[in-house]
Amino acid sequence: MSKADVAKWDITVFPDGRGLPPGHGTAKEGRVLYLQKCASCHGDQGQGATAEDLVSGPTPPTAGHPNKAIGSYWPYATTIFDFVRRAMPPSAPGSLSSDELYALTAYLLAANKIISESDEMDALSLPKVEMPNRNGFVPIDAKK
Repeated sequence: MSKADVAKWDITVFPDGRGLPPGHGTAKEGRVLYLQKCASCHGDQGQGATAEDLVSGPTPPTAGHPNKAIGSYWPYATTIFDFVRRAMPPSAPGSLSSDELYALTAYLLAANKIISESDEMDALSLPKVEMPNRNGFVPIDAKK
């Protein structure tokens, strides 16, 4: 495998924002993209269809209610960007532009009532978003 091949996959985004590319987007822009590229699997309102639900209340998951939707489970907003960039849409992972990724991330955060619909997400603002379950995970002692 060449260095160029490796570079295509060296796209990790860390919780502090390291690895985020230039670009920006709003929830309003993201809603349009969501309906075009995501709703067929995740439902018109993120409530789930053939794939998991993405929108929920801020209540963390419990043994009796193991919901892993964005609003209740995910500890970092940057993880949304990272996952969507790597894996979505399933028919063409890696096909979304940075602006589309920021817009979709903004939409998902706004749909979960974590940011307002007018907030613009970019490499500076996204890592500053405080997720409701930020403290619901125990960090591991991993070497950088």
